[in-house]
Amino acid sequence: MCGIVGYIGTRKVVPILLEGLKRLEYRGYDSAGLVYLQDKRLIKHRAQGKLTNLEKITEEVLGVESHIGLGHTRWATHGAPTSENAHPHGDCKDDLVVVHNGIIENYQVLKTELSKKGHIFLSETDTEVIAHLIEEYIDKDLVQAVRKALKRVKGSFALGVLWLGQPDIIVAARNHSPLVLGINNSDGTLLASDVPALLPYTRKVVYLEDRELAVLRSDSWEVRNLDNGRKVKKKVQTITWNAGMAEKAGYKHFMLKEIYEQPQALINTLRGRIDPLSGKVELPEITLSQKELKNIERIALVACGTSWHAALVAKYWYEEWLGIPVEVDIGSEFRYRKLLLNKKVLTLSISQSGETADTLAGIRLASQLGSKVITICNVVGSTMTREADATLYTHAGPEIGVASTKAFTSQLATLFIFGSYLAQMKKTLPSSRITKLAQAIIELPAVLEENLPGLQQKIKDVAEQFYDCRNFLFVGRGLNFPIALEGALKLKEISYIHAEGYAAGELKHGPIALIDKDMPILGLVPKDNVYEKSISNIEEIKARQGQLILIGTQGDRQLKKITDHVLYMPKGPTMVPELNPILFTIPAQLLAYEIASLRGCDVDQPRNLAKSVTVE
Repeated sequence: MCGIVGYIGTRKVVPILLEGLKRLEYRGYDSAGLVYLQDKRLIKHRAQGKLTNLEKITEEVLGVESHIGLGHTRWATHGAPTSENAHPHGDCKDDLVVVHNGIIENYQVLKTELSKKGHIFLSETDTEVIAHLIEEYIDKDLVQAVRKALKRVKGSFALGVLWLGQPDIIVAARNHSPLVLGINNSDGTLLASDVPALLPYTRKVVYLEDRELAVLRSDSWEVRNLDNGRKVKKKVQTITWNAGMAEKAGYKHFMLKEIYEQPQALINTLRGRIDPLSGKVELPEITLSQKELKNIERIALVACGTSWHAALVAKYWYEEWLGIPVEVDIGSEFRYRKLLLNKKVLTLSISQSGETADTLAGIRLASQLGSKVITICNVVGSTMTREADATLYTHAGPEIGVASTKAFTSQLATLFIFGSYLAQMKKTLPSSRITKLAQAIIELPAVLEENLPGLQQKIKDVAEQFYDCRNFLFVGRGLNFPIALEGALKLKEISYIHAEGYAAGELKHGPIALIDKDMPILGLVPKDNVYEKSISNIEEIKARQGQLILIGTQGDRQLKKITDHVLYMPKGPTMVPELNPILFTIPAQLLAYEIASLRGCDVDQPRNLAKSVTVE
């Protein structure tokens, strides 16, 4: 959840740390801090709140001649978001400092033990325990002290450690939290929680695995097994996107930029995977044998948050196209029930980051039970992609805004083509239907590209009438029920308005009691197989004076008879109802964005949230 950056090399370290933290602030922004080595002392600067507060207090040290240091941006777990609880945390002498992402589950036991030995704690965090525990074991070798300390630690961690006794190295280690090295032998070596922090300096990276430790020097690096200390041979990978792809490009917010990037993200996701004439899907990355895929009798979809909504959509597609049962589980619930998994059940995990702790724990259990695991992910080399039997990358590019937009629609597109692929292999759909589905999704990016600017302007007008409301309902049926959930999630995430998504037919079973003249309701009512039922539900809302905003299919005049607030989505020449979830997601994203902007909210960094949830 927190962001870590470190550097050792020939360049001045403070600007590198601050730049890295800027690119990691989406991971947490409750407080921030950095530390560097100067004149045989470790100099710490820490600040409560966003990174700008740290930047203000470090303006005078930007040019300091230090070439080794660590930085941290925090999403609070243990202890309030104060400057005292901000990282880095030191030992009793302040000769050693630690930055940490994760949760130390047995920190209270360790803290009690260390306090009895005379260690003085200055914060409420679990992280400070690690610094004192390393201090307890340190003699002349920082690596061995870190190894001994971490053998006693239970929980998740990605660590960076500096010690005055060995001022020419940084020690890093990971377990259930992401950590990646940046390799630039001419300038130095870097470490970070995520790739964007490294891109201004290098595209050469090394991903650490669980229970691995790295030793960084200015001109070299090595990785060891944390438990036995043996060296581990690692592959240096090249990142294909650059730092410029993570800039705002003139947009007011990253979220708006990423909404507008969705047509291109869809093109990138689809490119090379579908023959537009035959509709044939080619997925060479699926390394499972045809026999294994044909023998699948059930699919278990596992995801969290927005990715879970994508999984709910896929359930509708897969059960219709494949004729087999599909289960959808929230990652944090999946492994805490009796799982009936075996080699005939395919587990399909979905995660933008590939580091979502709950989903990752779920697929590990699924694998132990004999289920093959395929992951749908956006981040190359992430933990989930390395542990799955096969990976389908979404190719959405870096997504910086905390509220997921292009990652979600790219997940839907990937799930769509994977379902087509299985239907093609299992021969559960006629080839003509597969061709029609393929042609429709190939056309979709152009339809979105053409209509996005006009749609945004219309939604601005609607947002101005509803931005000061306190509650909101989103309703949909069938394939659009998950989109109602997603639309409500987006609104509550970034505008702090209480919003709920419901299956429209469920309103009469309780939620209809909430509806009055002050309750805005957004209804998703495309022309599909449940259109008449949806209209009946909308009429029930109107009869109770609910303030209706309707999103429908172009040419549907009936909606204008119900309310003045109607937004129409285009219907391309080959469009099919199965693609409504992608199409109807866009106005829900834009409505949330415009309302949040009008309310003056921090769209890209909503309170209490972080981009990558790497703790359970």
